[in-house]
Amino acid sequence: MATPLTADRLVAALRAEGVTVREVPGWRDHNRNHKGAWGPVHGVLIHHTVTGLGTDVVGLIYNGHSALPGPLATGCITKDGVVHLTANGRANHAGGGDGAVLNAVITESYSDRPPAPREHDGSAGAVDGNARFYGWECENKGDGKDPWPKVQYGAMVRATAAICRAHGWGPKSGIGHMEWSDWKVDPRGFDMKDFRAAVAERLEHEPGWSPGEEDDMPTANEVAEAVLKLDGVIVVPGAPKTNPTWTLSSVQTEILKRLDRANTALVAQSAAITKLAGLVGEDVDTATVVAAVEQAIADAVVKVSVEVSDGTKGA
Repeated sequence: MATPLTADRLVAALRAEGVTVREVPGWRDHNRNHKGAWGPVHGVLIHHTVTGLGTDVVGLIYNGHSALPGPLATGCITKDGVVHLTANGRANHAGGGDGAVLNAVITESYSDRPPAPREHDGSAGAVDGNARFYGWECENKGDGKDPWPKVQYGAMVRATAAICRAHGWGPKSGIGHMEWSDWKVDPRGFDMKDFRAAVAERLEHEPGWSPGEEDDMPTANEVAEAVLKLDGVIVVPGAPKTNPTWTLSSVQTEILKRLDRANTALVAQSAAITKLAGLVGEDVDTATVVAAVEQAIADAVVKVSVEVSDGTKGA
């Protein structure tokens, strides 16, 4: 059993999912709780409003009409993708429905679709859906021809996923009104199986994720290559004044060259010291020692330079 979300938790969940939320004034205290139970909740019901241009659809969902007092849903999702919150609690949206469907939603035990409903509001075996479901009334003529803008459909998926995520439910906790009552046909214009698949995809990612984001992420190799080519960042000691900053790849090459030169010098020094050590104790003058050391260094530098350039050393 799930305790209904508080107003604050609902708003936070929706915004975390990337939903644009408008809090209709008074919605936090607006409900039908005085007419029946609210909770435990088990799912989200999707509706279409059967309204066209010129209708104050948000006002209609908030206030209701002469035959059915409002609020008529938890929120109204308009064609611009905004979720207008209209109720915090029980709302007149689901009506009576099939207990077998409710059980299938609770257990999420069905395949592509819940069992076909055999009950409706007022029928002998109907159960109270207003107590068990959040409801999204989604602006549409409901004729099967009125399009569902991408931004609106995306908001419907996000809003449903937000509630499912907050309760720890899976995508099968979201159903259409037609899947709840055998009297209903909404929503028309898309398949609830596909809708649940979109909700499932969202729930596999972190809140706020959008389809295609992974494709925009560079690979590790692409990042490394970009870093190597980044110029104007590293100041190189001894670089020409006309080119004081280098790319990382150029710095890497220069480091290797300088290491080669340092190794060459070390080898030359070692050879010179060896040569000098051989002269210690011999009866020679200073000039002869200096000449011998200089010649040893020169010979070693030439020898090592040739070996490095032809690849016979330093591999």
